Amino acid sequence: MTLPVSRRMVVAGIAAGVATRVTGAGRAARGGLMSGFAYIGCRTSRERNAKGDGISVWRIAADGAWSRVQLVRDLVNPSWLAFDRTRRFLYTVHGDGSEASAFRIDPATGELAFLNRVTTGGRNPVHLMADPTNRFMVVANHIVAGEVKSGLATLPIAADGRLGAPVDVVALDGKIGPHRVEQPFPKPHQVQFDPSGKFIVVPDKGCDRVLVYTIDGGGKLHLVEAAGAAARETSGPRHVAFHPGNRFAYVINELDSTVVAYRFDPASGALRPFQVASALAEDFTGNSRGSEIAVSRDGRYLYASNRGADTLATFAIDRATGRLTLTGASPAGGKTPRFFTLTAEGATMFVANEEGHTIVRHALDPRTGLPQKPVVVAETGSPTSILLSG
Repeated sequence: MTLPVSRRMVVAGIAAGVATRVTGAGRAARGGLMSGFAYIGCRTSRERNAKGDGISVWRIAADGAWSRVQLVRDLVNPSWLAFDRTRRFLYTVHGDGSEASAFRIDPATGELAFLNRVTTGGRNPVHLMADPTNRFMVVANHIVAGEVKSGLATLPIAADGRLGAPVDVVALDGKIGPHRVEQPFPKPHQVQFDPSGKFIVVPDKGCDRVLVYTIDGGGKLHLVEAAGAAARETSGPRHVAFHPGNRFAYVINELDSTVVAYRFDPASGALRPFQVASALAEDFTGNSRGSEIAVSRDGRYLYASNRGADTLATFAIDRATGRLTLTGASPAGGKTPRFFTLTAEGATMFVANEEGHTIVRHALDPRTGLPQKPVVVAETGSPTSILLSG
């Protein structure tokens, strides 16, 4: 399937972060395996030595075997993927570019049909997520381009799934961090709603801070100034994950591979740090970058991926205090684990190894939460995100 591509799209990035329900997709109870569909985003730009070809759609059989059913080509860097709240449409941002695309999902086959493409009001969009009303897609634009500052945007979602032009574009300002290469300006890296849907938490890699916003009924974004929190210099906050009880939030810092634990006030949106923990084994002395973070559905474990060390950190969570204890740094099963996701029942983790060009399955030990022996389930160029239908 070949789709129209804007000539102005240089390098684009999308990835995926919201689990989806597709008719005919479900979970297999045996052995912790799931069945259904998986959607893989990737990098395609050859100047970044990427080897991806577009968004690939995979059918997962009841025995855990993956088989590709569609490749949506002619997309530049579809590196982050997200579903809308009805789980009938899939969206992607185009990294290093300035656009987002919308697709309709066939509920029987899982295949994607292109709907439209719009500007994100900024450059290098890296993350997007639908607001709780499903009327707007919120986007993080990661890079300054000319007079356009990095920041956030809201795109209206039509009833047929198409995206509209931005109704609000918010530029970020602030004191940048000291890293000469990675922190030249504010770099919002994620727009994550808290479990209540009231607040949007925005880790800012460029200014070593975590911001908090709200969105009103017209799609306008409002900074909650008293709610945000500063991070250590040169830590580079990247992604955030919430504890199921919505009392704690955890941020993975990209530049120093640490995790910060915050107390989260669901009434005010305030974040208050109380612990910093390394996501690396204590004997690791090389270079590594933190990437993805997730909390298990039962709230017992937190996971973080490290690019460079190529490991998956497992933390035990004290559910009374929220404090973390590192219990393992397991091999990711490939090079550069940029992204991972947990299955709905929580028994399995899938990892996208960007420079290993593989999707790897890890069973999670039910007693310790630790990832077990990695199994390659798919080979695909430069994967950067995974969306599961179950």
